Amino acid sequence: MPTALITGASAGLGAEFARELARRQADLILVARTAGALEDVAAELRSEFGVAVEVLVADLSVTDDVQRVAERLGDASDPVHLLINNAGFGLPLQFADNDIDDEVRHLRVHVEASMRLMHAALGSMRGRGGRIINVASVAGFISRSTYSACKSWLIGFSRWANVEYASDRVSVTAVCPGFTHTTFHERMGLAPGHEGIPGLLWLDARDVVRAGLRDAAQGKAVSIPSLRYKAIVALASLLPSSVTSGVARRGRV
Repeated sequence: MPTALITGASAGLGAEFARELARRQADLILVARTAGALEDVAAELRSEFGVAVEVLVADLSVTDDVQRVAERLGDASDPVHLLINNAGFGLPLQFADNDIDDEVRHLRVHVEASMRLMHAALGSMRGRGGRIINVASVAGFISRSTYSACKSWLIGFSRWANVEYASDRVSVTAVCPGFTHTTFHERMGLAPGHEGIPGLLWLDARDVVRAGLRDAAQGKAVSIPSLRYKAIVALASLLPSSVTSGVARRGRV
């Protein structure tokens, strides 16, 4: 059976990726920093789908924990076929108002950990083949603080790596959803229904995951799993940063 390693797998899009892949009979390695929630997801998937689920508790803002996950990705005796870099979090304030240590931790999880895990995965996948999915955001196409900058890095790197490693039979895809119904906003302290975002702009997590997996299977470098968000991204590319950043401050994608 193919094996997928998913970070941030205890909730949100990570848990939805795990569920969809288990439905397709993939074995799983689930990574998150909360042991109890991770074990609950693993037990549910083992029971419902009969797949093998390995649990790896790790805080991806901690270098030693990232190294443990990287070592698992590099284990040639039990190879990983799909890496999904999904772990991440948002910060409640603008850059100058957030604690700088929180901003550094945010950067480590979104960029440094993803980069280290991609490096480890590529070392194992090159030649035999594999896929990497980086969960980015449409925020990566607009100007908005460090969250936008982190997601922009993931998109840009995925575009390059997808071309660079195609000859090694490895695809790299940045999945870029818009506002999606998960626990992401609640963990930032925003109550459901109070994000100031029209209902039309909200996406279903299962739809995002299925579209992302389909686009990754087709070897696409960037996946925007919604026609309306594809239109928004196209429009944003034509507008000055002063306009898009002002709109972006209304909510967090």
